[in-house]
Order: sequence, then structure tokens, then C-alpha cells
Amino acid sequence: MIKQLDCTLRDGGYYNSWDFSEELIHEYLEAMHSAGVDIVELGLRSLKNTGFQGPCAFTTDEFIRGLTIPDGLTVGVMVNGSELVGEVPQIDALERLFPNDAAHSPVELVRIACHVHEFAGSLPAVTWLKKRGFMVGFNLMQVADRTEEEVKALAREAKAYPLDALYFADSMGSMNPDQAAQIIQWMRTEWDGPMGIHTHDNLGLALSNTLRAIDEGVTWVDATVTGMGRGPGNARTEELAIEITERRNKQVSMVPLMALLRKHFKPMQEHYGWGTNPYYYLAGKYGIHPTYIQEMLSDSRYDEEDVLAVIEHLRVEGGKKFSVNTLDAARRFYCVDAQGSWSPKTAFSGCNVLLLGAGPGVARHRKALERYIRTAKPVVIALNTQSALDAELIDLRVACHPVRLLADCAEHTRLPQPLITPFSMLPNDVRSALAGKEVLDFGLNIVPEKFVFGSMHCGLPSSLVVAYALAAITSGNASKVFMAGFDGYGADDPRSQEMRQIFEQYQATEQAVDLVAITPTRYGLHTESVYAL
Repeated sequence: MIKQLDCTLRDGGYYNSWDFSEELIHEYLEAMHSAGVDIVELGLRSLKNTGFQGPCAFTTDEFIRGLTIPDGLTVGVMVNGSELVGEVPQIDALERLFPNDAAHSPVELVRIACHVHEFAGSLPAVTWLKKRGFMVGFNLMQVADRTEEEVKALAREAKAYPLDALYFADSMGSMNPDQAAQIIQWMRTEWDGPMGIHTHDNLGLALSNTLRAIDEGVTWVDATVTGMGRGPGNARTEELAIEITERRNKQVSMVPLMALLRKHFKPMQEHYGWGTNPYYYLAGKYGIHPTYIQEMLSDSRYDEEDVLAVIEHLRVEGGKKFSVNTLDAARRFYCVDAQGSWSPKTAFSGCNVLLLGAGPGVARHRKALERYIRTAKPVVIALNTQSALDAELIDLRVACHPVRLLADCAEHTRLPQPLITPFSMLPNDVRSALAGKEVLDFGLNIVPEKFVFGSMHCGLPSSLVVAYALAAITSGNASKVFMAGFDGYGADDPRSQEMRQIFEQYQATEQAVDLVAITPTRYGLHTESVYAL
């Protein structure tokens, strides 16, 4: 008896902060029932409360009772195993997450998702939940790269608990059908209960892997509408429902589901961009965590070359060696005590500085800028690997964002200029990739909404490289900053507001050095012409 479980509102919530409208949810529930789906996982149950997240991030009993659940549709929620083995004692966490037993709750199924290292510590929660009348499933993540003995040991451990289904997830999206079958066969030597599979679509094999798993005896299968889910997404409910209907030889109606796609999910997919693509394909092929790709694709500052360079680096170094924080926007990455060993005063004290951005203004006015540099002899700093001017005229480069550095390491080692960067705070592999490069170690710490200028480190409201460069220049007691290549973006581009805010926050500080844009800019900076200079 195959159980088809749709987890769109849980897995898809990673794109929209679990903020689905009630209108969408009601239409979704009717569509699932009509398409023959057995179980809907309406979201997460969580004790965490950081930043705004919608109702499906918590999926409380009160919220579910406000919905109209079609007869025969089982309601489930998921708990992350990390919350059951964290600071809050497990029983306390469970009592807060599930204040009502199953007889007094609209939730019938609880699934626990955990990494291998959380498995043993999370398993006792099964007993607690079963005593309160819930069905319980366990989703083991990142099992594909485990050895036969490790997989068997995990299945053996699970056998001691009254699980309703033991799932494994193709977390990296790197499995093919034969590999999925192999994992199932290994688990079957120790686990004789119901099994489930949750597939990712990096290689375009999510549906094929799911169907092969069914052929191998798996009876619980996951999918999401349009594949909506973290990274490249999952097996698509609209396709899996057709396949299962055929196997059941039972009539269903796909009309409400197709209407749901047209009205709600296709527009969301165009906006958020989930689904496999060549980047996710490469990540699946090389066993790189898809979150790396998702983080880069969601940040418009990284172009195709950046993304491919990071993938190549992770392919060589191993994608699992990096913390996801390496690909964070660095807001969390640099939330530690700043470390540094270089004083910018050695480079900037009493000097005029020319700061080169990446905008087209540098190349467009190249001849005038080069004449100005040869005549006035400012200290010339280029952001990242910007190379529109004669390399001999650039004195220093500056970079701080871990992702951008990861993409640019090879280029930086070829460029002749010393690199200002928070070197001692970077991930080990980034430091290794910069081996042999002359680096000037200026520390960086994220401080909400303000700039702090230390002798060998700075505090910034953002990890944007322009903010880091301004801090280094200011800490170095420069006289004035001329700026070229800060053209700006379109009015609706979110980067425009971010840059404007950085400049406003910087200029509001007492220590701020005068900023003068000498090529066209949309940022409201004081502007003069490089041709007059």
C-alpha cells in the first residue's frame, strides 16, 4: 500500500519563509485530496523564532484547526532533529512542540528529520510521540555517501524503536536509481518495517529514483507541487500522482491540481526560481550541498563565472568540508570578534585614495582616470578583481566576502597587487587557496547599523566590499576618497538601496573621509568630473 506524502508547504517554505496564504492552502488541500495524495505535511514545528516566518514554519494546532481538511487526508508536521538534541532538554522540547496528544490534535503524523550524527540522540523522541498516539516517521539525511556498514548500523539502531516509517533522503541529489536501490537493499537487511524515500532533482532523476524505490518495496514516497523545495527541488507531485494512480488503477481528478499550478505555483516558481539547472546538476554530480548553489543564485552580485568557480573549487576540495556559513552573505560569518594584524595607516595616512568599483564608468573613462592617476598619484585601490585600468596603476586590491573570495582565489593569486582581506578570519580552505599571495590582514566584524574604525580591524553594518574598503581607508587616516565605477543599478534593483544605505551610514560617522565620485553615479554622492581633475 503506497502512501504518497506531499510536503510542499514544509519543503517549499525555504523559499518564501513558510508564508503561504490561507487561500493557497485551502486550494492546495482540495487539490491534494482530488489527486489521490494520502498525507500532507503542512509545515514545520519549531521553537526557533528569528526573523519573520509564516504560519507553516510553526504549524500550530490552532492554525491547522482554522483550515478545512478534506476527509481522508492525513495531516503531518516535521521537526528538525537538531531541536531535539540541542540546548533545550528533549522532553521539554517535545512538550512545548506537542502540548496536545494525538487525540486532541489535528496532527496525526510527526516526522523527524536528522543528520546521521543526530540520529541516536533523536530516536528516544519516537517513544514519547508514539505514547501520545502519533504516527512517527524518521527522515535520515545525507545517507547516500555512507558505507554499507554505516547504513546497516543506522537501520539496526532504528529497529529498537516503534517507527511507522524509516525514510532516507537523497540530500545532495546525487543518486541514480541503482544507487537508491542499493541503499534500500542495505537497509532491508536490518529494517523490516515500512520504508520511505525523499528525492532531490539535481540530476533530473527525482521521479526515476522514487519509482525505482517503489519497485524495490518502498511504500512511503514524498513529492512537492512543481517540485518546490530547497535547492533544485524534489520529485513533482503532479507527475508522481499520475504514476501512482496508474499503479493503483484508481480514478482521481487532476483538474484542481493543474489549476493550483497555474494560479499559484508557476508564478511563484518564476519569482523564486526553484528547479534543477546546470549548476544544481554539477552540484549533484560532484556531491556538493545544493544550499551552496541556492545561496549564490539568490544573490545577484554573483555572475555565472563566480558560481562555476565556486563549484570547481568545492569539487576539488570537497563540498561537504565547507560550512554553509561560507556561502552566507557573511552577516553571520563575521559575527565574531574581529582579528587582524595589518594597520592601514602604513598605506593611507595623509594620502588621497582612488577607489575603483566594478561599474562601467571605469572602462568608459579609462583614459581620463589613467591620466589623473599618473598626474596626481593617489593610492589606487580596486574592489575584488576589477581590472579595467592598466594593472601597473593599481596599488592594492580589497576583498572580504567569503563566496566572492572563493570564486576569485585563483585570479587573486595571479594578480600582482597585495590584497587587503580579513585573512585570519577566513575559512581554512580559502586561506589555503591564497597561499603565496601577499595579504594585508585587516579584521572585520558585523556591527548592526554602524561603522567602527579600529587600528587593525573594523566593524561594519554589512559585508559589502565597498563598506570594508571605506573602513580600511578611514582607519588609515586618508585625506580624501575619490570614487570611480560606482555607477549604480536600476531604480528597482535591491542593490541600489543597499549601497545608498551604506554610503549614508558611513557619511554619518564623525571619522568619515570626504567621498567624491569622479565618474557618473546614481548614489547621491558629491560628484566632480575626472576630466576637470
